[in-house]
Amino acid sequence: MSTQAQLAPILEVGGEALRRAMAETEVRLRAAASEHGEALAGFADGTLSAGGKRLRPMLVYISAGSQAAASDAVLCAGVAVELLHMATLVHDDVLDNADLRRGRPTVFAAGGRGAATTTGDLLFSRAFAVLVRTGDADAVRTLSRASSALARGELVQRADAWSDSVTVERYLERCELKTARLFEAACRLGASLGEPGTSAADALADFGRRIGVAFQIFDDVLDVSGPVERTGKARGTDLLDGTVTLPLILARGLDPSLADLDLRRDVTDAATAEAICDRIAATGALEDARASALTHVKQAKAGIAELGLPAKQKQLLDLVADGVVERYA
Repeated sequence: MSTQAQLAPILEVGGEALRRAMAETEVRLRAAASEHGEALAGFADGTLSAGGKRLRPMLVYISAGSQAAASDAVLCAGVAVELLHMATLVHDDVLDNADLRRGRPTVFAAGGRGAATTTGDLLFSRAFAVLVRTGDADAVRTLSRASSALARGELVQRADAWSDSVTVERYLERCELKTARLFEAACRLGASLGEPGTSAADALADFGRRIGVAFQIFDDVLDVSGPVERTGKARGTDLLDGTVTLPLILARGLDPSLADLDLRRDVTDAATAEAICDRIAATGALEDARASALTHVKQAKAGIAELGLPAKQKQLLDLVADGVVERYA
């Protein structure tokens, strides 16, 4: 399912206010990325042009309530969250020596390690420069904590690279740090700076954390099952990088031959990676991983069911949660 098809129901229910906030986000992202010279602006703009769902700023605006588009502070938060997310993607591509991101050449592929590292640093610094305009110290602390979690998650992933002993619990810890904490921060920022206020911030943040975990699990399932035309990267990229994800962890418990798999020795090129993907899929591990993700989505939706949010806001949050599931469809 295309990005536009997945977002259409959310934008339709969100109406003009949400569409206006998302359009203004694009304007502000390009402005933030273009303030530090032509060379870096070109690389940063290329990262912006690669697109993506802008799911994290959307969560900021939905969590903020009906007045999100009218609030400069909430818009700053949405832009800051997306800039931080983009920075992590650029840095991840450096660490992974990645050539493609969303079907386009990465900054690393186009400009080399130095350009990519510097571009990621620029986007990271712009995130906090934008957020500080809110004048809200708690907002800056929220994004700072998420940033620290992202770094810790990367360290966990590097420590576990090529390992044959990663547990489900360890994997979920990594998902929380590398992905879910930024979803959590997006919802907390929106609630704290918008209509719900701090009284609803914890519950909305928990919603964001749970769908963030589900998002990462589905992403890892797609790495095994999805063709490059759909995912924007080669199938089995995680295996080639030595990244141990839930489908492989579960498959190792279902197929003794996979339990003996040595990623560094046995996955040497795209062809062998695809062959291992087929073996993982044959075990039923993808269905089990998907079921795990769906549990997190169900828990996320249940957590806000009794929060007393306006009906439209709750409907939008449910649509976002369902959209995470639709990535697999």
